[in-house]
Amino acid sequence: MIVVMKTGSPQAEINRISEELMSWGLTPEKIVGQHKVVIGLVGETANLDPLQIQEISPWIEQVLRVELPYKRASRQYRHGEASEVVVNIPDGQIVFGEHHPLVVVAGPCSVENEAMIVETAQRVKAAGAKFLRGGAYKPRTSPYAFQGHGESALELLAKAREVSGLGIITEVMDAAELDKIAEIADVIQVGARNMQNFSLLKKVGAQSKPVLLKRGMAATIEDWLMAAEYILAAGNPSVILCERGIRTFDRQHTRNTLDLSVVPVLRKLTHLPIMIDPSHGTGWSEFVPAMAMAAIAAGTDSLMIEVHPNPTKALSDGPQSLTPERFDHLMQELAVIGKAVGRWPQVATVLA
Repeated sequence: MIVVMKTGSPQAEINRISEELMSWGLTPEKIVGQHKVVIGLVGETANLDPLQIQEISPWIEQVLRVELPYKRASRQYRHGEASEVVVNIPDGQIVFGEHHPLVVVAGPCSVENEAMIVETAQRVKAAGAKFLRGGAYKPRTSPYAFQGHGESALELLAKAREVSGLGIITEVMDAAELDKIAEIADVIQVGARNMQNFSLLKKVGAQSKPVLLKRGMAATIEDWLMAAEYILAAGNPSVILCERGIRTFDRQHTRNTLDLSVVPVLRKLTHLPIMIDPSHGTGWSEFVPAMAMAAIAAGTDSLMIEVHPNPTKALSDGPQSLTPERFDHLMQELAVIGKAVGRWPQVATVLA
């Protein structure tokens, strides 16, 4: 249930209403939108009469029920407004959101060694990426495949961050590693295989770093949004949703099926920012550029693209990784689409 305040409502009145609703056993959450303030009500609201709440104050414009099972993730919860995820990185403040420039995340599947991760960071930064992705702990289908270097890889990510100024996105697999990862990462990724690891979702929701939540390989959109609800309900409002392809009947030509229809669907259902990962979504580097451009045209807020200095020798996901040279060219191609839809970052002009 949400309480929509009238434009210009005094802060003292908003506080008074919140205190009264708390006395009813509810948890009010103030959501400040561009034009109005909305108070989200968490708790046993099923038997509450909206008119009863409406009578609390003349400053209340309307009281609405959120009928969807995902309350905080629902766009209704913010009265139709999109939310923003703000991340402070060495190069400045980056905002993920519907009304902000596209954010490009790039880097290898796994951190292999210092030279490789630093070189990749510098190359993707020069091409226009704002975040470096790289796995320290890697969930793999086979127990014999490369699992990542673990804690030592976190140190290498920190080095790459220092050298490049990029933000860092890396995956958490186990709550026991969360604190170590949070010391290095600017955004903590929950991978597709852990999307419904509810214990882990509660833990990442209880810490303050933004969370990138990848869609499970066989997850419905509602499954995915309910997973996001776990993070939001635990207290962390900064969640980015990442589509990375789902399993369908055709796996002969692509690794997964990239579901670009989620962009307009999520835009209708949720206020959370959207990222598309065309690398995992297709599994082959030759298909990544077309899907990346299509994702921008569809309205994504961010892209995650795998880049490796030598994909043929990559320890994981080499076939879907672009070379730095191909990534440079792709960023030029993406700029054409991004500018056409008004989502490409402005390049600062340096005056002599």
